[in-house]
Amino acid sequence: MVTPNKQATLVNAEGLILGRMSSKVAKKLLNGEEVVIINAEKTVISGKKKSKILEAHVFLEVGAPARGPFHYRRPDRIVRKTVRGMLPMDKLKGKNALAKLQVFLGVPEELKNQKPEAVPDAESAKLKGPQFTLAELAKEIGWHQVE
Repeated sequence: MVTPNKQATLVNAEGLILGRMSSKVAKKLLNGEEVVIINAEKTVISGKKKSKILEAHVFLEVGAPARGPFHYRRPDRIVRKTVRGMLPMDKLKGKNALAKLQVFLGVPEELKNQKPEAVPDAESAKLKGPQFTLAELAKEIGWHQVE
């Protein structure tokens, strides 16, 4: 199931700010590294929860389920799409970079004994304002977590 390369960079998203982490990961991907993100549901979003949920609900009304654009509700898919938005997808290098990204909910068994790399610029401890996790947002917009 999970077959990351031994040289793949492991990033634990727990307590990291979504946008800042995504930009750092996108830069690593563009430099040719393989990146595996774990604990995607524990990523932090800054801002007031009510306003962000309202913003997400308005965004979900755009498009049609059959034609798109497709709006993901799972936290791992949201993280992947956030990183994708920071890559030049109209160029081949952007598509190749996205192919080197893996995002997981929780920690897969195969990766339990590996040590994740720190992303110091993206730590949520630096935030002084309101914040909440991506799992909370995902549950509000329709994600049904399967245990």
